[in-house]
Amino acid sequence: MKKPKKSPRKLIFDEEGLMLLAQRLKELRFEKGYTQESLAYESDLTLSQIARIETVKINPTVSTMFKIARTLNVPVSALFEFNLSNKSK
Repeated sequence: MKKPKKSPRKLIFDEEGLMLLAQRLKELRFEKGYTQESLAYESDLTLSQIARIETVKINPTVSTMFKIARTLNVPVSALFEFNLSNKSK
């Protein structure tokens, strides 16, 4: 029995969702009094990683978001307090 051909994996990059996440992260960071640099230092991430999340250059991992939530002392759900549109691409 032949195995069906696998199609190449498709990279998921939901630009709208990532833009809303970036905006929410900036809001929380400002509310908590962190600069990008201080958030990076306190969460043991690189400054460029925080900047790339906030400028929608990367798709952060769940573990990265856990670290950021712990550093900001907010529930993980607070980072995702936004509404996505219903459109799908």
